[in-house]
Amino acid sequence: MDLGAIVMVVVLLLLLPVAVLMSMAALAGALGGVIRRNSDSNNLTTHGEPNEYLELSRTNPYDK
Repeated sequence: MDLGAIVMVVVLLLLLPVAVLMSMAALAGALGGVIRRNSDSNNLTTHGEPNEYLELSRTNPYDK
């Protein structure tokens, strides 16, 4: 077999899937941050204070 073919197989089977998965993880993190920021701004009262939904989402259910 040719060395170029071996290198191409390694790139296609090992490096390409890892690169795609890592880029999707970064995209998911960025999208989650944008959605959370938008959700937090939608749950403010007219005075800029968090409403009951935002306060409830920030509580720890295991805190006693």
